[in-house]
Amino acid sequence: MDWDRIRIFLAVARTGQILGAARQLGLNHATVSRQLTALEDEANTRLVERRTTGCVLTPAGEQLMVAAERAESEFLRVEAGLTGADAGISGTVRVGAPDGLGNYFLASALGRLAAEHPELVIQLVPLPRTFSLSRREADIVITLDRPSSGRLMVRKLTDYSLGVYASEDYLARTGPVRTEADLAGRLLVTQIEDLVYSRALDYQARLAGASTHHYECGSVVAQVEAVRAGIGIGFLHDYAAARDERLVRLLPELAAERSYWLTTHPDTQGVRRVTSVADFITESVRTARAEFMLHSAA
Repeated sequence: MDWDRIRIFLAVARTGQILGAARQLGLNHATVSRQLTALEDEANTRLVERRTTGCVLTPAGEQLMVAAERAESEFLRVEAGLTGADAGISGTVRVGAPDGLGNYFLASALGRLAAEHPELVIQLVPLPRTFSLSRREADIVITLDRPSSGRLMVRKLTDYSLGVYASEDYLARTGPVRTEADLAGRLLVTQIEDLVYSRALDYQARLAGASTHHYECGSVVAQVEAVRAGIGIGFLHDYAAARDERLVRLLPELAAERSYWLTTHPDTQGVRRVTSVADFITESVRTARAEFMLHSAA
C-alpha cells in the first residue's frame, strides 16, 4: 500500500473528518477524499463510513489503523536512528498546552527557539482543552493533571500559584475587599463549569460560591483580560497577573497551587526535533520557576 495514502487515512481516522484531515495535512478536501477512495479500492474494502456528521471507521478500517500506527511508530524509530547527533533541528513539532501557560509564557519562549532554528516549525496550540498523543493531536502535551494511564513519557515541569485579583480601578470604584464576606454581591469573573476540562481547575469553586453575580469566561486569557479591564474579581495565575502592576492580589487565604506536567509519546523519544523542544520547554520553565511561584499559596 502507498504510505502517503496510509498517512491520509490516519489523519482522517484521528480527526474523524475529511476536512479536518485536509487542514492537518495541508491538502485540499478533494485530494484527501480522492486518496482515501483510492486506498479503499486498493484494499478492496470500505475503510471509512462517510457521514454528514463525520467519518467512522469500519471494522476493516479499525484493523488497518492498528497496523498503520505500528508502521508509523517504526518510521519514527528509524528516523530517530538516522538523525545525526550534529544535525540541525528541523521539521514540525506541535505543542498542546493550557491557554494560560501557552499564552503567557510559551508563546514568547518557544518563539525564541523558533527564531534560532530556521528549519524548525513549532506549532503552539494554547487552548483550554485536552490533547491526545495517541491520536497525534500534538507531539508534546502539557497538562494540569499528571497522566495516570497510557504508554507515555511524563515529567513534571513546575508548581505554580494562583490568587484572587482585582484591578486598582475596580477597587477604587467599588470599595476594598478585605474578607471573603466583602465578595458578596460583587461581579466575579469565573470559568464556565460545563467547559471545565480538568479537575485541577476546582480552585475557582470557593470564589464562585462567594457571590451569585458571575461573568463566566471559557479561557484563562479571557478571565485575565476581564479582570485587567476592571470588570470584576477573578482567580488568576500569579505569573500572568504579574504582567500588570495595576492588578492587586486579594484574600491570600484563598490562594492555590497547581502543577504543570509535560508528556510525550514513547515513539518520539528518539526524534531529535521533539526531544529538543521538550527539553527547551523544561529548561525554560525551570529557569523561570520564581515567576511561577510568586506568592506563598495555601
